[in-house]
Amino acid sequence: MPTDKTSFARQFIGSIPHSRELGMTITEVSDGKAEIAMGYDTRFVGDPETGVIHGGAVSALMDTCCGTAVMSHPQVGGATATIDLRIDYMRAATPGQTITARAECYHVTRTVAFVRATTYDEDFDRPVATATGAFTVEKS
Repeated sequence: MPTDKTSFARQFIGSIPHSRELGMTITEVSDGKAEIAMGYDTRFVGDPETGVIHGGAVSALMDTCCGTAVMSHPQVGGATATIDLRIDYMRAATPGQTITARAECYHVTRTVAFVRATTYDEDFDRPVATATGAFTVEKS
């Protein structure tokens, strides 16, 4: 993996068609941590009456952010894949607002990395969703 984690993460996200289509933007990457934002887009509204973004778009954001956190961990040597991802939705994201996911890879074994994440709209005091997951590991 290149030494510049942010460049590597941008390349990773840029290579995933749905990440590009959803307009995901990396806002921060450090050792085992990532933050990715996704601007509001009416194409991804799940309920036209409320304007709320579909849960699938939020899931994709969280999954991508978790994978980025794993790849940026110092003990991980490259690509990863989702083994398991549990997402708990707390509330609907406010229509018209950017959604931001923050993930941390908090434990790495020989073959599995464990991650937790939280997603917010522009109210960072009230989470939209939380997630815990397990991802494959390539050791560096």
